[in-house]
Amino acid sequence: MSYLRPLPALQKLIAAFAFLVLVAGCTTAAPPESVLNVPAPAQRYAAIVIDASTGKTLFEVNSTAQRYPASLTKMMTLYMLFEAMQSGRVTKETQIPVSEHAASQPPTKLRFRRGETIDVDSAIRAMVVKSANDVAVAVGEYLGGGSEDQFAAMMTAKARQLGMTGTSFRNACGLPDDGQVTTARDMAVLGLALERRFPQHFHYFSESDFMFRGRLVRGHNDMLGRVHGVDGIKTGYIRASGYNIVTSYNADGRHLIVVVMGAESARRRNDHVEALIQRSLQPASADAKTKLMFAGEQQAGSPLPGLSQPGLPAPGSPAPSSSLPGLPASDLPSPDLASPSSPLLPPQ
Repeated sequence: MSYLRPLPALQKLIAAFAFLVLVAGCTTAAPPESVLNVPAPAQRYAAIVIDASTGKTLFEVNSTAQRYPASLTKMMTLYMLFEAMQSGRVTKETQIPVSEHAASQPPTKLRFRRGETIDVDSAIRAMVVKSANDVAVAVGEYLGGGSEDQFAAMMTAKARQLGMTGTSFRNACGLPDDGQVTTARDMAVLGLALERRFPQHFHYFSESDFMFRGRLVRGHNDMLGRVHGVDGIKTGYIRASGYNIVTSYNADGRHLIVVVMGAESARRRNDHVEALIQRSLQPASADAKTKLMFAGEQQAGSPLPGLSQPGLPAPGSPAPSSSLPGLPASDLPSPDLASPSSPLLPPQ
């Protein structure tokens, strides 16, 4: 019966071989798949996450498809104002006059009257914190030699200089205009340019309130204080655009610029930004296959488009307007939502 003795050794060899095959299978298996909930329908959504330290794109969906910027427009108005400060054309104490045209802008606003003035320092805070349309137009007229149209042309020219190839401006504040378009990538470029070009002024974007004429003016950007490391930048909303945001994250050696456009509410937009930040901070996410669950368009378990799928109009085509009703949010909506008689962007 001695011929039976080699069997345990053979069994051990077979078991070892099976283990090696199992390990090899595990190491070559496809990376795990995750689902990312998107707070917008596919035809409105656009987003991008950029590593600000390296310039590497960590996430993007429809990042070059044109969208309406809404009050993200004020980021360029502020860029132009910071540039004027840097050149010595204006100081923080310079008084900016408010014209009848500026005073007539619909809310959100500080409700200036024609002939009143606002100093540059307060004007910056009014645009960043309150997203005041009357102040933005007053600044645009002042820097544009009395003409908001001229200032809008200057804004567009500056956008080209910065490499924002899909952006055109028609006003200084972001109220509806069918010719005023941008892209998520362009907004990321602008956000990064503001941080790099004007680090001495970037602290304004982290302010959530300010005092003006003896009263406290509260802001709209609920990402401030919500996520450790978020230090700006700007929110925006009109009915045609949905809820937009550009967010800067800078903590623990990581610096990100996150842009989300087209969300159905500020709360869901902010949840999505937080999810994108967390995803971008995890090294494993770069290898994971991510599928998108668009709002109202996909059922759980149904096929979802990959990140590289276009899904939206090509660059150069205007974004469709929306008939979605307004949803409660921290962003104060522009009056094209609040007033049925105000102008709307044409349906596409």
